[in-house]
Amino acid sequence: MTERKPAGISFETWVERQIRDAQDRGEFDGLANHGKPLAGLDGPADDLWWVKSWLRREEISYLPPALVLRKDVEDCVEHLAEAPSEEALRSVVAALNERILRANATTVSGPPSSLMPLDVERLVQRWHAAR
Repeated sequence: MTERKPAGISFETWVERQIRDAQDRGEFDGLANHGKPLAGLDGPADDLWWVKSWLRREEISYLPPALVLRKDVEDCVEHLAEAPSEEALRSVVAALNERILRANATTVSGPPSSLMPLDVERLVQRWHAAR
């Protein structure tokens, strides 16, 4: 929009003309989601839809620290077989256990952590069995 609204024309008319001119120039052709319905229109009304969308798009975690830690433990156990070596597995589990101990020893925002450190030897046995 490079020009000012002329006097004597309603905003609606002026905006509609701008849109029609852009369509005629083909400026709306080939847009990313052309012909697809808008996401979330059929879902329940949510006042914070744009915040949640932004957080997902930017890949920002909005979970409390204790829940993030619980998810990291689940991911570690789930992707156990993907560790390239026993040493790498031990290193990942040691770092995770250190985070668990730190969360259990301090006050964190959100729910308290009730996680126990992972049994490294048991996980190493599972890793060997999966290979």
